[in-house]
Amino acid sequence: MLFAKSLSVALDEYNEIEHFYSTQNIKGIEKMICDKNIDIILMDINLNNLSDTDGLEIASNLLMSNPALKIIILTGYDLPVYRHEARRIGICGFLNKNISPDDLLSSLIHVSHGNTCFPSESSQMPIEDLTSMEKKVLQLISSGKKRKCVADELHMSERTLSNHLQHIFEKLGVSSVVEAMTKAIQLGYIPPIC
Repeated sequence: MLFAKSLSVALDEYNEIEHFYSTQNIKGIEKMICDKNIDIILMDINLNNLSDTDGLEIASNLLMSNPALKIIILTGYDLPVYRHEARRIGICGFLNKNISPDDLLSSLIHVSHGNTCFPSESSQMPIEDLTSMEKKVLQLISSGKKRKCVADELHMSERTLSNHLQHIFEKLGVSSVVEAMTKAIQLGYIPPIC
């Protein structure tokens, strides 16, 4: 809530912004968009206790019901897997919360003119999507479970589990479980181990 208030104060200084609304009512967001004739939505990935889902899933649902909607993810979770997913579902932009107010305004104007704004991809690792099963395997392996336990939990043979791990290694460009876990954390597939 504090970030939203700070954002409101920062954007209020610009004549290009007619109105800035913020809400914590995720269930009422579609009605708010319609009632207030919202042009662009800024949404975070992490919605804390506001929703059982993350901002990307909510954005995806909003875009399914209104494909012309312009959504920008404004987040501290600036990880390649999230940027990739945002592009995949049709989000217009992906910005880090550390952005300056002037750069944010420029991005909003850019998106309002029908463009997209994503960080430069030149220095970023290419992503080959992991399947939902591969993500699950990674999460279970990273939790410290033995391969046999993971295979049993996923109702598969250890050989099938090894095949999944090999595909994960190939997609992430690694050669061990430790390297896979490290790369998966960097990409945002699994949360950092504390």
